[in-house]
Amino acid sequence: MDILKAIILGIVEGLTEFLPVSSTGHLILAERVLGLDGDQAPWSILLWVSQFAAILAVILYFWRDLWRRIVDPLAVLWRRRRGHAVGGGPGPQSLAAIVRDNLLTKLVVAMIPTVILAVLLKKRLDVLETMPLAVAGALIVGAVIMEFIDRRCRRQMPQDLSHITLPQAFLIGLIQCVSMWPGVSRAAATIMGGMCLGLTPRVATEFSFYLAIPTMLGATVYTLKKHWHELGGANLGLLFVGSAAAFLMALLVVATFLGYVRRYRFTPFVVYRVLLGALVLICYFAARG
Repeated sequence: MDILKAIILGIVEGLTEFLPVSSTGHLILAERVLGLDGDQAPWSILLWVSQFAAILAVILYFWRDLWRRIVDPLAVLWRRRRGHAVGGGPGPQSLAAIVRDNLLTKLVVAMIPTVILAVLLKKRLDVLETMPLAVAGALIVGAVIMEFIDRRCRRQMPQDLSHITLPQAFLIGLIQCVSMWPGVSRAAATIMGGMCLGLTPRVATEFSFYLAIPTMLGATVYTLKKHWHELGGANLGLLFVGSAAAFLMALLVVATFLGYVRRYRFTPFVVYRVLLGALVLICYFAARG
């Protein structure tokens, strides 16, 4: 039964991590439905490890694009720096432009507010995970905001990740911090934030995917370090099974979601969030009375 529960949690994580519906909120709800204690190992660790497994799906799916946008420019930078050192090659301005336009630089800039605010606020906001009203409110209010932004800020024009400026990257990272409130959704915050800042839905979604890599890597490393003593043979097996399910499901979602946002609005996700938030409220008040 524990293996089946781990697979279900992995599927829920992989299905919701990159959709604007709140993976953390879904996992919290799934743990309650399955009768699991999210504060006890291995379930306390599986949430974060399965999220990183979902991130590995992004790395696998986009590895060529990541290489082209991060590694290739760094190789050019290295060659040009050596050429400049011996009296040839371009001046410092072109070298600065290579660094500025590299996707890695933009991700680092976006992570600055995320790291700072996570250190200051994350522990204080974690208590909200035990409050169904907080999760439901975030789902419903977030849905209303998503619909408003989708109608007012949707742009269709030639654009790719190279058009994202460093100030835009910083602001998207700042907006990402809103997702520390359970039920908001990291994907929703970064995608909608990017659209408000002038990005097309596809580019905002791509940057959301890539920003998830350092964000979830940091969270996973921190969680594993904190709970390392709780990892035993049986727990490792459940973590592996749940993570494998998250990886496979996330790979499927990533392969289809970009094509969806390019052609369609986010209305189905808005409706789903409202219905899910209403269901959480109904279950909460039914349990109380």
